[in-house]
Amino acid sequence: GKFADKNIPKELQRVIIAESGANDGLGYPFLFFALYLIKEVEHGGQGQPGGGAKAMGYWFGETWGYTILLSIVSGALVGWLAKNLLQWAEERKYVDRESFLVHALTLALFLVGTMGMLGSDDVLSCFIAGNAFTWDDWFRLETKDDSLQPTIDMLLNLSVFMWFGAVCPWPEFLHNNVVPIYRLIPLGILILLLRRLPIVYAMHWKIPQIHEKQQALFVGFFGPIGVSAIFYLYVAKETLRAIMVDGETRDDAAHLEEVIDVVVWFLAICSIVVHGLSVPLGKLGYHLPRTMSRTPSSMERDPEEPEPAEPFHIRDRVEHEGQVLHGRNQQRSRTGPLRPIFRIGGSVIGSNQPAAAAEVEVEKDQVAAVAASSDGEANEKVDESLGTGRKMGKENQKPVTVSEGSGATTAVDGDGNNGAKKTT
Repeated sequence: GKFADKNIPKELQRVIIAESGANDGLGYPFLFFALYLIKEVEHGGQGQPGGGAKAMGYWFGETWGYTILLSIVSGALVGWLAKNLLQWAEERKYVDRESFLVHALTLALFLVGTMGMLGSDDVLSCFIAGNAFTWDDWFRLETKDDSLQPTIDMLLNLSVFMWFGAVCPWPEFLHNNVVPIYRLIPLGILILLLRRLPIVYAMHWKIPQIHEKQQALFVGFFGPIGVSAIFYLYVAKETLRAIMVDGETRDDAAHLEEVIDVVVWFLAICSIVVHGLSVPLGKLGYHLPRTMSRTPSSMERDPEEPEPAEPFHIRDRVEHEGQVLHGRNQQRSRTGPLRPIFRIGGSVIGSNQPAAAAEVEVEKDQVAAVAASSDGEANEKVDESLGTGRKMGKENQKPVTVSEGSGATTAVDGDGNNGAKKTT
């Protein structure tokens, strides 16, 4: 997951995945080696004639020859064919994106169904097929940015663990005739500590991917007991129930079935709890000391350090924006020339009013508009421009002659231009 991608080297992750897959798939011969000996030798082979030779024949021929080798060959062949066919279809655009993403899931379902019908090891077959399918890393790179595979993985994990909680024999941990609870708890602790941690730590210098002792401790500790353990538990229970004497399960086989049912389920629950909480507790142990160390340092501040930033308030932000806009208006009034402002409505030149008076009225309107958005400096410049305008108005003032004709009155300035005409 994300925690592993951030804190664990890629080489170490691959070692753990490879060990987990090989351990789960190759557990078949070790399990059936004991089961065949119990079936053919225990209690003198009662109900099962043949002895140890027959047990070894079954183990080599059926377990290794049929179950293991068939699973390896079928998984490698199906995985290789699926990869090449998918690449061929993708190059020719024969497959859409949805079918491309679910191809690995359908491949796993196909192998589980076919290997189950043939009586072979479907777990090992899926592991080998997955390695052959992603041997050149093409499919992983094509689906690197898609979230469908992690989503399916999460849904399958949740479904499996919900099933674990539903079928786990919880009452048998306290009430059974084989292992009492005060022996189960120390057994679970010792199994988790001694099952693989000592041997991995002792041999880590021969594993190229493990460079430090901390990595050796992590690899030795992080070996969950989960889905494959329960899978082999049900395989063992089915085999033990087949050891019959006079139509009933043999006594030693029935006792062993009860023992492994309680012990394996208890170890699986212990592993789920311990290894499941190891990542959250690791995150807490990593972030909590930093958080605690930052708290006193934030309370005791050096007086020479700058003051911390003020909290954000909407009202202050609005006032600040208003000041900025006001400053921009001031800057425009200082740098740019005054724009002419015209009054809407009314006459341009009133009756019996000279042209200079009209110019002075326009200038007064300009002064009033600019004074509303400028400071003292801008007002001084406006006053200067106002004085210049008045002087120019007096110099340019010319007499106006009014003449009346038949039914019309015409105002003529000194240059002979008609200023206004009124019809009566």
